[in-house]
Amino acid sequence: MLTRLGWGIAAVSVVLYAAGAWLGYPEPVVLAAGGVVSVVIALLWTLPRPRLTVRREITPLKVARGESARGVLYVTNTGRLRRSGMRAHDACGAGEIDVELPGLRPDRTESVTYSLPTERRGEIAVGPLRLVRADPFGLARRVREYGDRQTLLVRPRTVVLPLLPSGRNHHLEGPTTDTAPAGTVTFHALREYVVGDDLRYIHWRSSARTGTLMVRQLVDASLPQTTIVIDTNENAYPDADDFELAVDAAASVAAGAAARSFPVRVVTGDGPLVETRGGAHDIELILDRLARLTAHDVPHEALDVARRVRAGGSLVVLTGARGQISRAGTLRRRFDRVVCIRIRPEAPGPGLPGIALIEMANLDELRAAWAGAIR
Repeated sequence: MLTRLGWGIAAVSVVLYAAGAWLGYPEPVVLAAGGVVSVVIALLWTLPRPRLTVRREITPLKVARGESARGVLYVTNTGRLRRSGMRAHDACGAGEIDVELPGLRPDRTESVTYSLPTERRGEIAVGPLRLVRADPFGLARRVREYGDRQTLLVRPRTVVLPLLPSGRNHHLEGPTTDTAPAGTVTFHALREYVVGDDLRYIHWRSSARTGTLMVRQLVDASLPQTTIVIDTNENAYPDADDFELAVDAAASVAAGAAARSFPVRVVTGDGPLVETRGGAHDIELILDRLARLTAHDVPHEALDVARRVRAGGSLVVLTGARGQISRAGTLRRRFDRVVCIRIRPEAPGPGLPGIALIEMANLDELRAAWAGAIR
């Protein structure tokens, strides 16, 4: 297709030809013919379609915000002619990455490596590769797409935080799970005897009925749940980077609890986001869900959501500099421990009885202040 310059030369050529023919001057006609010929040559220049096969690899497919991610293009020239001097643009999110392709000999594969942006969380669509072929004078260009689309998932950045302990013992006959730590408190299930089991836990009646030694599996059911409430109201954050930092902090708290096999629940103004029973395998699920979280106009305030969730365990509320935390004192009666985290506050917030307040501008400050919140 013609560029703006090509359309301009074509239009001027038509005007010159009409004026020269009407006035009887040969010079405008010659200039018009030259313009038409140049446009036609430019179109013929961009007409051939390079026969290429493009395969892309993204390493890794999931990455923490700010970490390195690379795209690798494997381009194969399946034609009979050598191709050189080609430039391409690989779509990446809302922008493009300029990729300079090396000379491609017939039936040879060349690879090109480039960095992918990871400054923002979310799903980043990568591809397809757009090969732009233009004539030397920029009169015409032709864009062709190669390869498939892929997705890079940029997840929150995290720091290692110790578990926020609960200040109250749970009911001994509370719900039990297979991931609960072994203990001597609550009956969970019957299982076959294995060498090393305490003989005092053998269930003789079931053993006689099945013909196999069966033992009672006892677990410690008093696992405090960590509830994390993220204020996703865009008006609470003066800057988009503040919300990114809030999600990073929430991911750090959630990952710290899940890594120690404690249940985690994450909610926003839109409702529940993810709830896990506890286990290191849950970290992947939590980070994937938080990677897609966005700030927008929400129907409910974060503290209103916190009042509707199931009571008990620890509560962590994250909000921006303009978020409201003055009403958080009413939550102290519903949870064993409450921590409010404000992101880059404009001024120090008021102290709330029985509630730990953390004001942070980066994850290092969160890590330093978290020890005080635990105490």
